[in-house]
Amino acid sequence: MQFDQTKTYRNLARSFAGESQAGMRYQLIARAATQQGYITLADTVKVLAKNETVHARRFFEELSKRGEKLDNIVLDAGYPFHGGDIAESLKFAAHDEHEEHQVIYPAFAKDAEEEGFKDIANLFKLVAKVEERHEMIFHYLADAFSKGLLFSNETPILYICSECGHMHTSTKAWDVCPLCRSSQGEVELHIPFQKEKI
Repeated sequence: MQFDQTKTYRNLARSFAGESQAGMRYQLIARAATQQGYITLADTVKVLAKNETVHARRFFEELSKRGEKLDNIVLDAGYPFHGGDIAESLKFAAHDEHEEHQVIYPAFAKDAEEEGFKDIANLFKLVAKVEERHEMIFHYLADAFSKGLLFSNETPILYICSECGHMHTSTKAWDVCPLCRSSQGEVELHIPFQKEKI
């Protein structure tokens, strides 16, 4: 069977499209955060957008090296199309990441294994692990942002100004940096990371 007749081929194309769109949606979240003065939130989301763009590139590379001719790939698939304010967008992003690592990429990996493309199956599995981490980050950001807790914590933690490096240990970050006068939106975010499952 020619590669362009396989499920794996279509799944790579769908993944390329989905990751490209996720990268753009996250850039739009970052833009809104920047406009509202949440600079370090925007920076965090930009990193996740970059991750999605790299995933798209990897899927495109796999299509390109195996596809006979890639003028146009017709896809019949749904892609997330939702938005809202920053809190809603972060929540939607967490949901989308959950779907990718729990449903979409495991199914695509299974198809690739069944069709004999173990390297592509492994690629889907590796991306799924990253998306699991993305879900956790977006859940944290959505919850902290909606509750106004991006810059506060129950116990004292070290807050650092991303502009000048001023540091202060407290349960709440400053409203205006006492050193450089940057807004609270420039305070580095503290995102708790779970230990990786073994």
